[in-house]
Amino acid sequence: MKSGLQGAGRMFKKDTFIALLSLAIIGGSVVFFYNHLKNSERLEMARGIAAFGPQSKVPETTEELMAAIEMYGQRIEQHVQDAAQTAVYWKILGARLAEKGMHRHAVGAFENAVYYNGEDPALYYMTGRSALEVAVSIVDFPEADLSERDGFFALAETSFLRAIELDVTYGAPRYSLGQMYALNLDRPEDAIVQLDRYLQISPQDIGAIFILARSYFVTSQFPQALELYERILTLSGDQQIKDGAQANIDMTREMMNG
Repeated sequence: MKSGLQGAGRMFKKDTFIALLSLAIIGGSVVFFYNHLKNSERLEMARGIAAFGPQSKVPETTEELMAAIEMYGQRIEQHVQDAAQTAVYWKILGARLAEKGMHRHAVGAFENAVYYNGEDPALYYMTGRSALEVAVSIVDFPEADLSERDGFFALAETSFLRAIELDVTYGAPRYSLGQMYALNLDRPEDAIVQLDRYLQISPQDIGAIFILARSYFVTSQFPQALELYERILTLSGDQQIKDGAQANIDMTREMMNG
């Protein structure tokens, strides 16, 4: 009986060993097949890329492929670094031109910088500022073609909106957009939206409070305007600013009282 049990035990161990060996062979085959498949895909990718360029030797082995990837990877990384640096140069040039009041040229420089780096919110803000400066510099006179001015206003708007889209906490483009809506485009309702959000970021910006109060006033939202003018009295230590706010308070109260 004992001998039978021992024989059965040996058979069980043998069967178990064979099963494990089979699993190992199958697993190794799967890994080999997967690696072969990935290498085949890479070779096909390399051949496809080569088809778009000058005739050259296409990697045929894994070793050749890896060597090619290493060589071209270094070149690609260098191109990426060069592009990033080019964006910085255009940005600096644009800033220098804007400082000198050459805003038309500055717009072109900033747009070139955006070409190389389209994810920098500051570039869009700077583009918008220079575009706005160009727009307001175009004189409105009888029989003038104002399509160019409208184009620069549109560029400023889209640039500010793109900067905000990339960074919702970026206050400067919100302020500039609200200012443009209120003072240049006669869109006080849109100005209210942007300036209200801006003041959530910079609640003590008196200039923005004045423009927001004005926007409420011209849309006949007198209680909101009055509240903002009164806030200026508490925030500012400048008597001239206080006097201006008080004059607006008096005018707003007159409008409220009919």
